[in-house]
Amino acid sequence: MVKKKEEIKIRPFWYSDIWIFPKMITIITSMDKEGNINAAPYSHIMQYDVMQKNPRMLIGFRQESHSFENICATGEFVVNCPSADYLDDMMETARFWPEGVNELEHTGLTMIPSRKVKPPSIEECPQIAECTVDQIIRLDKSSGIIIANIEAIVMDEGLEQMDRSERIPAMNLPVGLGDQNRRYYYHAHTDNVSMHELAEPPGGQKGGKIKMTMDWDDKAVEALMNIPVAVRKMVSERLEEHAQEKGASSVTAQHLVEMGEEYGIDEELFARFKT
Repeated sequence: MVKKKEEIKIRPFWYSDIWIFPKMITIITSMDKEGNINAAPYSHIMQYDVMQKNPRMLIGFRQESHSFENICATGEFVVNCPSADYLDDMMETARFWPEGVNELEHTGLTMIPSRKVKPPSIEECPQIAECTVDQIIRLDKSSGIIIANIEAIVMDEGLEQMDRSERIPAMNLPVGLGDQNRRYYYHAHTDNVSMHELAEPPGGQKGGKIKMTMDWDDKAVEALMNIPVAVRKMVSERLEEHAQEKGASSVTAQHLVEMGEEYGIDEELFARFKT
């Protein structure tokens, strides 16, 4: 049965009171210039550069938050992903503690040294990203955006070897679903996972049209045709950029080998796109 739709008035806090944005819960740890530790929960996080050459993520903050001020001042922070077992501790870091207070001291969470940055990581978090600042964007309507370089990804031993269907419930990462009256927060657990298969459209998987702007030798074209259709257009564009950076007037198969090594592109990656 098709349900009747109604238009909803857009009010303040529409993004949490009206529209539901499922978001990953994290605790970001940072330090001020004096070395005081700060911890606070943030969910406005997404990938920015997915390639191995320069992996980056994007995080949104309130500009007046202690976390944003610390990160702008020191250029370092850690994104810690707690399991749902630690939601009460996460909420403790959400309280509006005065500047200079280490929120983690009011939780049962354990600080451990990070590998590449000064702010500590959290031992109880199965998934951690140590970051440095790449770019700071101050928006007009109070938000601040940090584009961050991922210096290290740290996980509990054994998680990487798991199939994703096993790893998701094993990590039990909570998903934030919004807040109510600025006091009550709703979270979902990832302990119930369903898998769905992506089927090919009629006629097989179709990639975008490839427009070559340089000369390609025969071996380079042959190598390109062995690349999965889904990423062939992107690879061809990046490959021409790579050849131009090398000062070449044409694209060769060796350029594809060089770019593959530079970006960490290998047969294992390509296999994910093959049908």
